[in-house]
Amino acid sequence: MKTPRPNRAKGHRGGVRYATLAVLTVIAFAVGGYLIFRSGPTPPSIQPAELKQPHPVPRTGPQASVPAKPAPQHPSSSAHLYPSPRRIVPVEKHGEIRSVAGTAKLAIIIDDMGTTLQEARSLAAIGVPLTFSIIPGLRSYREVSSFAASNGIEIMIHIPMQSQGWPERRLEQNGLLVSMSDADIRARLDDFTKSLPNALGVNNHMGSEFTEHEDKMRVVIDVLKGRGLFFIDSVTSPKTVGVRLAQEIGVKSSRRNVFLDNEQNDAYIRGQIRQAVKLASKTGRAIAICHPHPATIQTLAVVLPDLQKQGITLVPASQLVR
Repeated sequence: MKTPRPNRAKGHRGGVRYATLAVLTVIAFAVGGYLIFRSGPTPPSIQPAELKQPHPVPRTGPQASVPAKPAPQHPSSSAHLYPSPRRIVPVEKHGEIRSVAGTAKLAIIIDDMGTTLQEARSLAAIGVPLTFSIIPGLRSYREVSSFAASNGIEIMIHIPMQSQGWPERRLEQNGLLVSMSDADIRARLDDFTKSLPNALGVNNHMGSEFTEHEDKMRVVIDVLKGRGLFFIDSVTSPKTVGVRLAQEIGVKSSRRNVFLDNEQNDAYIRGQIRQAVKLASKTGRAIAICHPHPATIQTLAVVLPDLQKQGITLVPASQLVR
């Protein structure tokens, strides 16, 4: 009997079938695992800011208290309205006089006014503050007083008083004499104030003798206090008691510092003006006296308008009494 041969083709087909089944099984498991993994939770996303800015680490030690730099202010903020802290403001030391333009004051009194109106017009044309001191009884004293009042010029009463050279040295008929009674002195002063009602104060014309007599000057100062007038001592004598009595009685007062025109020439007058300016610059104030002589008026017209450039302010005499 013949032994049958094995069917190789059939065996080959069976192996292929098993291999295919195994491959499909692997694929199925792979697809299923993928689907299961995909359906799970999504990991949290990472923001870009966290990548660029790590979490701050708390500082310790001295650097911990260093404040952060302030943010720059917008131009519309109020910070630009205030001065920069780097601006340096000068500080005035105690007792030190700083030279500041226009703070030094100089009063110029024109004595012996009242002779002519033309003198008053020429002085007013200079265009700076001056003070007219008018002698009552002179030919044009009323006209000069009215002119001054209408032009805003301060006036004083220039009271004639006895000099040490009297009677050889002439004195106006209405002058005050040491020999006069107190009642006569008061009456004469009363006439002066009535004839020049716009006057704010007085100073003495001559008077090197009269101003040394305390009893007579006390009468004068008492009358001035009653009229509300200030007193400026022309200082025609170094022994005058005028300012001392005025301060004692309570009358505003001051004294003349410089005479400008004891000599009638331009060079001398300019030199005296420089002395007055120097004193005013040093102490803050000065009072100068001059007269309506042609040479004086001419020099004043040239020099006075430029004094402000030297830090000098011309003022009426009333501003320098205290």
